[in-house]
Amino acid sequence: MSTTNPSPLWQPSAEGIAQAQVTKFQAWAAERHGAPADGGYAALHRWSVDELDTFWKAVTEWFDVRFSTPYARVLGDRAMPGAAWFPGGTLNYAEHALRAAETRADEPALLYVDETHESVPVTWSDLRRQVGSLAAELRTLGVRPGDRVSGYLPNIPEAVVALLATAAVGGVWTSCAPDFGARSVLDRFQQVEPVVLFAVDGYRYGGKEHDRRDTVAELRRELPTLNAVVHIPLLGTQAPEDALEWSALTSADVEPVFEQVPFDHPLWVLYSSGTTGLPKAIVQSQGGILVEHLKQLGLHCDLGPEDRFFWYTSTGWMMWNFLVSGLLTGSTIVLYDGSPGYPDTGAQWRIAERTGATLFGTSAAYVMACRKAEVHPSRDFDLGRVRCVATTGSPLPPDGFRWLHDEVREDLWIASVSGGTDVCSCFAGAVPTLPVYIGELQAAGLGTDLQSWDPSGKPLTDEVGELVVTNPMPSMPIRFWNDPDGSRYHDSYFDTYPGVWRHGDWITVTSRGSVVIHGRSDSTLNRQGVRMGSADIYEAVERLPEIKESLVIGVEQPDGGYWMPLFVHLAPGAVLDEDLLNRIKGTIREQLSPRHVPDEVIEVPGVPHTLTGKRIEVPVKRLLQGASMEKAVNIGSVDDVELLRFYEKLARERG
Repeated sequence: MSTTNPSPLWQPSAEGIAQAQVTKFQAWAAERHGAPADGGYAALHRWSVDELDTFWKAVTEWFDVRFSTPYARVLGDRAMPGAAWFPGGTLNYAEHALRAAETRADEPALLYVDETHESVPVTWSDLRRQVGSLAAELRTLGVRPGDRVSGYLPNIPEAVVALLATAAVGGVWTSCAPDFGARSVLDRFQQVEPVVLFAVDGYRYGGKEHDRRDTVAELRRELPTLNAVVHIPLLGTQAPEDALEWSALTSADVEPVFEQVPFDHPLWVLYSSGTTGLPKAIVQSQGGILVEHLKQLGLHCDLGPEDRFFWYTSTGWMMWNFLVSGLLTGSTIVLYDGSPGYPDTGAQWRIAERTGATLFGTSAAYVMACRKAEVHPSRDFDLGRVRCVATTGSPLPPDGFRWLHDEVREDLWIASVSGGTDVCSCFAGAVPTLPVYIGELQAAGLGTDLQSWDPSGKPLTDEVGELVVTNPMPSMPIRFWNDPDGSRYHDSYFDTYPGVWRHGDWITVTSRGSVVIHGRSDSTLNRQGVRMGSADIYEAVERLPEIKESLVIGVEQPDGGYWMPLFVHLAPGAVLDEDLLNRIKGTIREQLSPRHVPDEVIEVPGVPHTLTGKRIEVPVKRLLQGASMEKAVNIGSVDDVELLRFYEKLARERG
């Protein structure tokens, strides 16, 4: 692809560059640790991957990470998988997350917002007190370091308190959102055998109440390791028999006791989407998450005590864990529990306005939905405090960049970021001191040797290749749960290029150091040897006002042929007639490649997604190749199973 890109969409001001934390960090690291004083971000990044040990030592010093026992060295073993970070060192994640209570006791740590869009503050001192009370009660219940504690909770303050109290005692947190059905939750929680379950009686979404008491009762029956269930009456119901009341566990005024645990002690278990089997239970460490999130949120997102950090997410997505880590920087975090588009598509902008958000994070899909719905954020809302809009979940199309620039503010920092649940962080994305180019992520993250490789392992510039990371990151999984020999972990990332993390995305690293994401490499469209990511097709096709959403699949046929259908979910009132068909094909031919014009365009009742909102490509491909529903997809990981029946029926008819 060409990277003789036109002028940037956004340039940071000289003052903005001077004030950015990453600029101050570079000057300090140059003085203390031999980092390059000149050359800006590119030079700092090169140093951070060439001098990995020194860089991460500098991060711990800059952010004043408190080791209760000193570490022997930064990196005991560089091998991947199996890198050993800060061996000998002990600390506690929750202790760092609550540090701002020491100096800003009466300021808000949390702002909780529901579908009324009114915010309720929780101060730093009250958050610390509740964590102290709950941590003491967890110890009384017998929770010991390493025990798993689970939450079936929406994005509410109680979820943050429960996570931090679990971390304070050295327990291992894991959560699912209450819109997950019982089977989906059990596919996750049964793997890790929790001893405590925090659960709501229900939740509110889209203006309706959803009672989840029957689901909670089923979870209790099917999780025999539970010693206690804690009832959180979001809908105001009585606690079931034998359940503990949240209020009784969090009312004491107790100083938190922070268990000092090894750097690589498990902090939480996150889950892959699990579309083709049981979700992977991904274990990340207290220390690894602490230092990675301090780097990512403090240096890349430029967050500090003056900031209000809002990211639309649920507790079933890694972005919730990332949002909670905003507390590490002393920022106030905004928790929104409700529909992203209630009572109208502009809902998230309204919340950003009312909470005074300075960094507003959302999905690329939400930005594109606002564009299609002709939402006008700057006209209808006061967004003067928002200095950055960040997007993830899928690549932000070029039209999304332009829309944010035109409709929010011309001097808006737009940060499209990309990472994964696997590292609970970003491989590439926000850098406050670099320009933003349309359709591109600004740069690879500090300490992350991100490259694009061809099949033989040769690095590529300005060409599409596999996203690889050639050095260890502290937040890479310490292991998968129930993977005693590490084979599942190894096969997930290190099978293609031994000793190098292959993530499964197609990317281009440009000669400017920016990054373009083209979609998942395991659902790549390969026409006559020319490869293209599905995201490129979606970006082009979904500009057409008649197309609500699309799904493109490349299916290798038994006879050696290749069938590439494009499925389209039409906007209300649209018709897939000859005119629309020609415009769809013409758009792809002219904007992308004549080779990637689909063989067929098929109208569908809807596009299936994972529970965290990602389009399901590989399971649909398997269905179209003739696999049974049971073998093609883990039903519990899908938002609407009935939509998959369409593709199953189509495969039978084509048979």
